Amino acid sequence: MRTTLEIDERLLNEAIKLTKIGTKRELIRVSLEELIRQKRIERLISSLGKFPLKLTPEDIERMRKDE
Repeated sequence: MRTTLEIDERLLNEAIKLTKIGTKRELIRVSLEELIRQKRIERLISSLGKFPLKLTPEDIERMRKDE
């Protein structure tokens, strides 16, 4: 999908420098994927606090062994 955007040149240049991603298209794709990943993690963390989780360290270790 083609879209025209005005992007802060300072932010764009810093992101390219930090990530070493060579194209603006790839930088935007990676940035969106990371934003989505972070928001999914935040949603998961907030939902875990909404129900009682009564696991002991032994329960967790047993679950790890079952994997």
